[in-house]
Amino acid sequence: MDDVKKLLAEFADRAVDGIPPADVDADVARGRRALRRIRARRRVTGVLCIAAVSTAVLAVGNQIKWWGDGQAAVAGGPGEAASVAGAGEAGATTMRSASPAPTKSDDTISMYSTATVVSLGANQEPWNNISCTLAPQGWTPQRPLKADHVLLTPPNLRTSDLGPKGGLDLRTAPEATSLQATRVTEAGGKVFHLGTTDGRETGQVLLGQRWLVVQLPAGNAAWNDDLLRQFMASCSVN
Repeated sequence: MDDVKKLLAEFADRAVDGIPPADVDADVARGRRALRRIRARRRVTGVLCIAAVSTAVLAVGNQIKWWGDGQAAVAGGPGEAASVAGAGEAGATTMRSASPAPTKSDDTISMYSTATVVSLGANQEPWNNISCTLAPQGWTPQRPLKADHVLLTPPNLRTSDLGPKGGLDLRTAPEATSLQATRVTEAGGKVFHLGTTDGRETGQVLLGQRWLVVQLPAGNAAWNDDLLRQFMASCSVN
């Protein structure tokens, strides 16, 4: 073991003898120059990074402004700019015209209404033996009025153009009418019978000693069961 240590010590002495004496001052100077170069490079790199970020922000901002002007995404000369601006204004006008305009509420008296054309409003006109406090707005009775029968004509339709099943028929009868697909509902102390007769939706209710029978126009989808019951509930028979 001692021989090995001796050999290693001799080898180390010979290796050190071959190295020139160290120049500490020169090494320190070289180290400082290297640090200055590293710091200078860092400053240059930081400036370049800031410049690159600023350029990217400006580019994105201009692009957003360009796209947000409501114009086409193609740049051109003055002529093209004018045409693009016109196209933007035309598109905006089209969008404004396509938007539904707000509608005013109906000023007429309306107690009940459906999603379609028919709506019930106050009625002050008696129809001989049949009186109804509600009536479909715009519907007019056929004249001369009969004692136990009233025919109401839909709006914008002349009586002469009315078909045999095109109006709203009201009549009184001593007996109930036979209905198909009958639906019975009780409301307000009255029993309403709804169904079909002769291919038409029909409703009837007993008012005193007589039945009020109401037949809707054939194929008219503007009425429903609730609307028909509300209409009949407002009627009386003298």
